[in-house]
Amino acid sequence: MKTAKILFWLFFMSFFSSSLLFSQELLINHVNIITMENDMVLEDHSIYVKDGVIMEIAPEEEISVAGIRTLDGRGMYIFPGLAEFHAHIPPPEQFGPEFQEEVLWLYLANGVLRIRSMLGHESHLALKARVESGEIKGPRMFISGPSLNGTSVTDPEAGRAMVRAQKAAGYDHLKLHPGLDTPKFLAIADEAKKIGIFYGGHVSMDVGLVTSLTNGYRSVEHIDGYLEAMITDKSKLDPTKSGPFNMLSVGEVDKNLLPGLIKMTLDNKAYVAPTMTLFERYFGYQPAYELRQQPEMFYLPGQLVTQWFNTKTQLESSGVLAEEKVKPYLDFRKALFLELHQAGVPMLMSSDSPQVFNVPGFSIHREIESMSDAGMSNYEILKTGSVNCAEYYAQGGEWGVLKPGAAAEFVMVQKNPLEDLTTLEKPQAIMIGGKFMQRDELQLQINLIRQKYIRQ
Repeated sequence: MKTAKILFWLFFMSFFSSSLLFSQELLINHVNIITMENDMVLEDHSIYVKDGVIMEIAPEEEISVAGIRTLDGRGMYIFPGLAEFHAHIPPPEQFGPEFQEEVLWLYLANGVLRIRSMLGHESHLALKARVESGEIKGPRMFISGPSLNGTSVTDPEAGRAMVRAQKAAGYDHLKLHPGLDTPKFLAIADEAKKIGIFYGGHVSMDVGLVTSLTNGYRSVEHIDGYLEAMITDKSKLDPTKSGPFNMLSVGEVDKNLLPGLIKMTLDNKAYVAPTMTLFERYFGYQPAYELRQQPEMFYLPGQLVTQWFNTKTQLESSGVLAEEKVKPYLDFRKALFLELHQAGVPMLMSSDSPQVFNVPGFSIHREIESMSDAGMSNYEILKTGSVNCAEYYAQGGEWGVLKPGAAAEFVMVQKNPLEDLTTLEKPQAIMIGGKFMQRDELQLQINLIRQKYIRQ
């Protein structure tokens, strides 16, 4: 079987010219299809796509389309691809516009076909338009506006004005950061609901999880709002003593409060972006010097990786990241994640990238590993990066699934990801925006990025 696959791909790479790779019409035969409408595999099927849309999925003999190119996908599996729903497209002033485009390639090369960018900049809107027009390659994007926080929002009316301005500019989402007081938050929430734009983010301490959920928070980022809501003595939430994200206060949690918070989350149709790997790497006890040497770090500017190293080593020097302090918190987060999931709270695949030691695209596979370690099934993990994300934007059935009429966005892998999640780490091809790109093209692009940032 291994030899047959190698021969197939040698044939595939030699046969498919650049004109075919950018064809708007393609029929793939003898492929195993995971539609994500359920946890079944359609074995030995064909999928016909045209102009970026799935036209038909059926056994090969039932699809008859004359005059188009075909691909034999024998032995391969396709699924709708992954979404990273807590991404950060860099601003152009960080390392230049080229770095923005490099980040997009890192997502694509890892099978990430959709992102929700959670720290907006006006350049992101133009970048999104360039991707949608086909001028540059990249995942489909949902863009948040600039941060609404205790500093940027000077008073409730200023908050309302920022909401209106971001909606008018074309942003898809509002990102809230800490520091908002309740009057500012309520003004933002009210205005957002009036004009119809989703909002979510961190839970400000003064506002709290209950007020956030009952006033329309679409997504709770990082889970930690739940931890804080289960600590009744708020004096324990002193960041000078309780550490980053109040991680050292986990022993103060009253778990009896969780069922009520879960019911409130479900009643208000909120989603959770857990970002498990961010906390395991940024605030975990694995040393910064080990993380710095991991292979994916060499796809980024050395200056950025050094910044991350310095940030984490400062925390390590303070003693806050000692294993005996951090492990109870990380264990709590995994248990909380699983309990929320098992209760039916919809999870969004999210790693927070680029962020300290989370490299775009690569960090999603680490997030997948973390969700699996916590006890989530392979199918449910795939849902967090497909079906759930589409439903988050009320676009269920339009993408994130493979069926006639849905977007022709999918990733081809060698093994069944319902049985082996590690196969997701090496996409053999992707289909996005009506374009079919094979692994050698994806690998070439990220090899060029790595070569650019070779460090001694």
